[in-house]
Amino acid sequence: MQTKKLGRTGLDISPLCLGCMTYGVPERGPHPWTLREEESRPLIKRALDLGINFFDTANYYSDGTSEEIVGRALKDYADRDSLVLATKVFYPLKSQPNAGGLSRKAIFSAIDASLKRLGTDYVDLYQIHRWDYATPIEVTLEALHDVVKAGKARYIGASSMFAWQFAKALYTADLNGWTRFATMQNHLNLLHREEEREMIPLCVDQSIPLLPWSPLARGRLTRDSDAGSARQESDLVGKNLYDATVEADRKVVEAVAEVARARGVPRAQVALAWVIQKPGVAAPIVGASKPQHLDDAAAALALTLTPDEIARLEAPYVPHAVAGFQ
Repeated sequence: MQTKKLGRTGLDISPLCLGCMTYGVPERGPHPWTLREEESRPLIKRALDLGINFFDTANYYSDGTSEEIVGRALKDYADRDSLVLATKVFYPLKSQPNAGGLSRKAIFSAIDASLKRLGTDYVDLYQIHRWDYATPIEVTLEALHDVVKAGKARYIGASSMFAWQFAKALYTADLNGWTRFATMQNHLNLLHREEEREMIPLCVDQSIPLLPWSPLARGRLTRDSDAGSARQESDLVGKNLYDATVEADRKVVEAVAEVARARGVPRAQVALAWVIQKPGVAAPIVGASKPQHLDDAAAALALTLTPDEIARLEAPYVPHAVAGFQ
């Protein structure tokens, strides 16, 4: 797997990023489908063996245990200097004042706690998990700038928000000489294409690479609309993102199946190849609870969809309400 540059950062990344929300202690957090450490480590090792050097987690995932598991595995299996390690801040881990959000106090506390759990002196990419409506963006950006200047993060990134918010953040950073957001982790897949309206054009114009999350719509693009999974049944966030009763969405899923059948490849490869070929995409964030998930993701890199296939996949789509900003 050949590496590529991550936008203007100069970082060498694999064209796939392993999303680590899947790894954690099931009892510690809102995701009962997470894999414990002994189940997670072989998958992290498999990702490294495939050439993936980009790993994304968050302080909120499984009450911080995702960071702990990922940190220990990467320390045992890889050279830290070769890796690009990303984590996030925003959601609270405790039910008490100042435990979440993007205030200066919250950010300074969160970065130190994340570094301790990850077992490292710095992260390569420190991302705001969501927009904080209760804290002025100036406060957040200055705090993040100071985190970078303190050497605790090499670069900063943002995740799902409105394009006007991201434009405001970029302008505010430039105006004050603060560190600029270097990446955008947004919600993009064949069932949710609202980012094509404003966010993707903005990021392409500003040379800010995209790191799409949920590129397979939490697995919905890999199976029939009527089929489910243990994760799907217990994933409350996913239930708010997608609605299997929407006829247009069902047709999209059918189109993925038809293209995959014609190509003789799994549906996951087709759905992921579509994301990879979108303008501005640097590395989709893929989850993996089985080795096959990683193998399919790696194979998708070599699958080039034709214009006719892309048109076929996109044709059934209808506008959706924006999902994933909260």
